Amino acid sequence: MTNNNITIKGNVYDAETGNILDAQQSARTPAAAASNFHSGTQKSHTLQRKYIKKQPRTIDSVAPVRAATTAGIKENSAVRSSQRLAAERSTPPQIIRRSKRTRRVQDIRRSSNIAHFAKATTTTKPPVKHPATPETPDIAPTANQLEQTARQRQAIIKQQQTRSVLPSQVIKQQAIQEATDKMLTRQQRKEVKPAKNTSLWRRLVSVGSTAIAVLLLGAYFTYINMPALSTRIAASQAGINASYPNYQPSGYSLNGPVAYQQGSVIMKFAANGSNENFTLAQTRSEWDSSAVLENYIKPKSRDKYTTTAANGLTIYSYGTHAAWVNAGILYTVDGNAELAPEQIQKIAASL
Repeated sequence: MTNNNITIKGNVYDAETGNILDAQQSARTPAAAASNFHSGTQKSHTLQRKYIKKQPRTIDSVAPVRAATTAGIKENSAVRSSQRLAAERSTPPQIIRRSKRTRRVQDIRRSSNIAHFAKATTTTKPPVKHPATPETPDIAPTANQLEQTARQRQAIIKQQQTRSVLPSQVIKQQAIQEATDKMLTRQQRKEVKPAKNTSLWRRLVSVGSTAIAVLLLGAYFTYINMPALSTRIAASQAGINASYPNYQPSGYSLNGPVAYQQGSVIMKFAANGSNENFTLAQTRSEWDSSAVLENYIKPKSRDKYTTTAANGLTIYSYGTHAAWVNAGILYTVDGNAELAPEQIQKIAASL
């Protein structure tokens, strides 16, 4: 059987596959893997990286722990080279990019007019002229008015106290002299005439004028209401409920007093400019409209009459005469006055 193993530096390899069959145990411990624990993000120390150079970054040592040997042999060149490679690998790429960008920014040409802060310029302002203030004169303090009056009163009281008390006779003489000085002479005096007693006369005049005005007004209203008053008096004497018409044909007025007899009241109206007149009689009656027609109108008119209705009343007319009944009273119109049917209807409605 052939031996297909190869030994290189103490390690046994398979000649066909190249796998390690038996490795020599090394006396040193393996190096620790590099880590970026100490390469954290730093805080910014500048305001504008464009104009201020970045501070150099301090990279902590990331060298692997040296293997402890029993003999205390120093590190060889292979260990140093592995440390440099580990340091380069542990350096973050961001630091390399930032350093390149910083160098590129610093190489850019800039204008001299561009600056982070403005240049300090000293400007001299002209002196401000202030107007001269006039000198105010020194004013003495003013005395209080209340204080002055109090001092004057005190001075008067002191003067009155220092006066000597005069005898009563001298005081009387002084009072008499002052009174005589104020008296007027006869030439200077004015005669005072007694006042006339005009108030009573004025009262009498005012009362008399008021009474006359009241009498005139009473007479006027009495004249206007005289026909109605006389009609009421006549109706009370006749014993019926008679009334004065509120409507009168134009040109006609009451002629004479209102006449009355037992159970009837008679009023006579005459024309103002002619001899025409008519008489309005009101008589107590128990007839109705049909009875008035049968008992009064037909016998006198010989069946020549006209019938009109107004305000619930039936009015019978023939020639210059008319008749109707209302509330137990028979109303008749007689005379030579040619009254229109409308006028008779208005007279009947106003009663």
